[in-house]
Amino acid sequence: MSVIAAFIVPHPPIILPEVGRGKEKEIQKTIDAFKEVAYRIAALKPDTIVLTSPHTTMYADYFHISPGETARGDLGRFGAPAAKIEAAYDSEFVHALAGAAEQVGLSAGTQGERDNTLDHATIVPLRFINEQYNDYKLVRIGLSGLPELDHYRLGKCIAQTAEDLNRRVVFVASGDLSHKLTDDGPYGFDEAGPAFDSDITTAMAQADFLHFLSFDESFSEAAAECGLRSFIIMAGALDGQAVDSDFLSYEGTFGVGYGVCAYRVTGDDASRHFDTIYENKQAEQIEAAKSGEDAYVRLARLSLEIYLKTGKRVQLPDGLPAEMLNRRAGAFVTLKKHGQLRGCIGTIGPMTDSIAEEILRNAVSAGTEDPRFPTVTKSELKDLVYSVDVLAPAEPIQSIDELDVKRYGVIVSKGYKRGLLLPNLDGVNTPQEQVSIAMQKGGIQPNEDYTLERFEVVRHK
Repeated sequence: MSVIAAFIVPHPPIILPEVGRGKEKEIQKTIDAFKEVAYRIAALKPDTIVLTSPHTTMYADYFHISPGETARGDLGRFGAPAAKIEAAYDSEFVHALAGAAEQVGLSAGTQGERDNTLDHATIVPLRFINEQYNDYKLVRIGLSGLPELDHYRLGKCIAQTAEDLNRRVVFVASGDLSHKLTDDGPYGFDEAGPAFDSDITTAMAQADFLHFLSFDESFSEAAAECGLRSFIIMAGALDGQAVDSDFLSYEGTFGVGYGVCAYRVTGDDASRHFDTIYENKQAEQIEAAKSGEDAYVRLARLSLEIYLKTGKRVQLPDGLPAEMLNRRAGAFVTLKKHGQLRGCIGTIGPMTDSIAEEILRNAVSAGTEDPRFPTVTKSELKDLVYSVDVLAPAEPIQSIDELDVKRYGVIVSKGYKRGLLLPNLDGVNTPQEQVSIAMQKGGIQPNEDYTLERFEVVRHK
């Protein structure tokens, strides 16, 4: 057997009467859809339910799979300690899944759990399911900060494990949509919120799992969603399968999007290997980008590639524009992989004799010395997209009102502490956000007496 069906569900605690105390009636469509999901799961009689949760143990570089034989949880933090759930884990499945992930080079397993209680993104779906069916064991998996493709590949490992163990498995992808739908919602309003929910629900209804992989990271962050990577793991668990989709409901009553969708596996479909399709599209886009790179970006790419392949720093090639050889300036080199930041290192002012030498040095540093990321590997080079920012001299300003996030970068200083943020970055929409991020990077506290500088850049892509 394998994964026989999958369901996307939200997890608002307010949907349960112990928490909602009557307000749950305002999302009756979601309640009705949840009950339909529970009926369908009961009819399928799965041996195992695999549930992915955005609110269980989560690491930047590791998928956590809950260990042990059983776990309990309640909604005490939402004012309803009597709303309790106990679940029995499928420990054999957990062990086999960790092994399957290891075989394909995915960082996943049962290590590092600090709190084994069930989270609300698990409790809410199980409350509805258990009303109709409880003859199953649970596998609970957290999300990670790893790339979307790694989430998809974990889903493929889940399907393979189900097949190897001959389990009837139902997949439940727990996740809310945007949290920024209304001004009076928990996180306020952002125009990305309704736009994200429109896009994601259309993709859900059409079983367009390639679209799940294609969301721009800054767009998703601006919408403040929490479920996308949960849905991507589900998509991976349905890799190569034909599915019938049934979009059951959508509501955004409380400023948060709640979507419910059901997928029934109907057979094999060789056209639905979305990780391969996505990688091929990315490769085409990178090749197109390479053909349009200017001398600045080509030099950054050459510098990092030669260093990682040979261990030696490249010499300046012939034919560079005179301005790269004769001017001195600070420069930042930024690396992205599959739309996600993979490294960024630069200099505020010139540290070498020319812009070209600045790029040579900082490209290697971006790939090997950014403390936020592991060193770039040779196998990743083909997936990298580069940009180079050449900085104009900074000028002091007296007020945050003199900033423009599209035009100016900012330097925040307090004594020896300095934090810099480049201009025109995805997801940075206001000078206040810009200064706040720069302060965090520089370790500067909001109550400190800091100074501000602004600078312009020429960005080469």
